[in-house]
Amino acid sequence: MAGVGAGPLRAMWQQALLLLALCTAGSRGLYFHIGETEKRCFIEEIPDETMVIGNYRTQMWDKQKEVFLPSTPGLGMHVEVKDPDGKVVLSRQYGSEGRFTFTSHTPGDHQICLHSNSTRMALFAGGKLRVHLGIQVGEHTNNYPEIAAKDKLTELQLRARQLLDQVEQIQKEQDYQRYREERFRLTSESTNQRVLWWSIAQTVILILTGIWQMRHLKSFFEAKKLV
Repeated sequence: MAGVGAGPLRAMWQQALLLLALCTAGSRGLYFHIGETEKRCFIEEIPDETMVIGNYRTQMWDKQKEVFLPSTPGLGMHVEVKDPDGKVVLSRQYGSEGRFTFTSHTPGDHQICLHSNSTRMALFAGGKLRVHLGIQVGEHTNNYPEIAAKDKLTELQLRARQLLDQVEQIQKEQDYQRYREERFRLTSESTNQRVLWWSIAQTVILILTGIWQMRHLKSFFEAKKLV
């Protein structure tokens, strides 16, 4: 049996890794610890007209058992989202476990901040809170089993719907990359123009300084009757 060449095999691996990256790039999960008055913010690069869903749950530190336990219903989390221009997209108080959604209208870095209402809870005063946060972007926000049941889609139709959503998200990512490249190009041109004018200004200053020095030396020599 003929063996597979190194070139085609490498290309197959690259395609597999690319598909894996596309399938996992839009979903992120983490957890972090915050104090009673602490505010934790995250930066998420989001294309325009893209839906974002965040799911979180909180756990409170039990000093007696020395473990994190599910938080009491009275504890809440305040979620605030700002777009790249600093405009508030979302600002709302949620419970100890919840879900928030927003849609970006400006491409770029969005700031997602969370903090608790612990100052109003004596139970949490001086304690520590663990927050589990998951963020889904783009087509990863779609609940495809629910869509299939609602629209009565076959498995093939559902797969085609997923591929169309992925293509749309890839197009948005490409548009965002073009937007970033355009901003970088404008910044580079502006910087180059400033450097050019600064160089011209330095040259003019050097020429004027040389002319002044020559006239000053000429006057000095004439005063000393050396010329």
